[in-house]
Amino acid sequence: MKEIDYDYKDRKSKVEEILDNTDAVNEVKKFPADDDFTYTNGYKAWAGAIFVDLRDSTSLFSNSDEIEISKVIRGFTSEIIEILRKGTEGEELKEIGIRGDCVYAIYSTSLKTDIYEIMNRAIYINTYMKMLNLLLQERDLPTIKAGIGLAAKLTLAIKAGRKSSGINNLVWVGEAVAKASKLADKGNKDGIEAIVMSETFHHNYIQVLRETQPELENYFHKEHDQNLGIYYHAHLIKTNFNNWIENGMKD
Repeated sequence: MKEIDYDYKDRKSKVEEILDNTDAVNEVKKFPADDDFTYTNGYKAWAGAIFVDLRDSTSLFSNSDEIEISKVIRGFTSEIIEILRKGTEGEELKEIGIRGDCVYAIYSTSLKTDIYEIMNRAIYINTYMKMLNLLLQERDLPTIKAGIGLAAKLTLAIKAGRKSSGINNLVWVGEAVAKASKLADKGNKDGIEAIVMSETFHHNYIQVLRETQPELENYFHKEHDQNLGIYYHAHLIKTNFNNWIENGMKD
């Protein structure tokens, strides 16, 4: 077996350089473009995160044909990514990706309307899941459920990786991303509805909702978790989209 040639004596000085040269964390209204992030700075601003987590994926993966699984996972991920990225030609969308059986996105949320827009995407995704399951049923493929977690908070973002290696990414430090992931795990099981949001996300979303569709406020249910604190959940759908589904998905 080939030994890894890691020059730990030489790399010690590189680690010291990293530890000693981070010199600024800038609190800003909105996260800048990725090119503005360096290995010596960081930015702190409001971020909103959405995680869409497949329910009971262990059972799906272990009990289904590999070709069937491939079809289901691709149907699940492709259109959710489309919904999460649609209309984000500016700098609001900071990251989008797949973690295992979960699709996620992180946005810069300098305005309450940005948080409202993330919720709008969550409702589209929740409605899309109905469409997807009908299409899966038509093909005798396994149907699926997903939990949709939403959170927003003042967040630190730093560029991490190795300089000049081409391997780097933004690391999100704070409550928003971690909590959205955990809330997604709660959605669509144990009596909790599909869309689950943190207290802070709900508070900011409701401020905008009250100006547009105040009647929808009653659709949200308040819960408390020992680790996550207060959170809210709801089952909301896009009416026109849902009507099209109900009417056979024909033009």
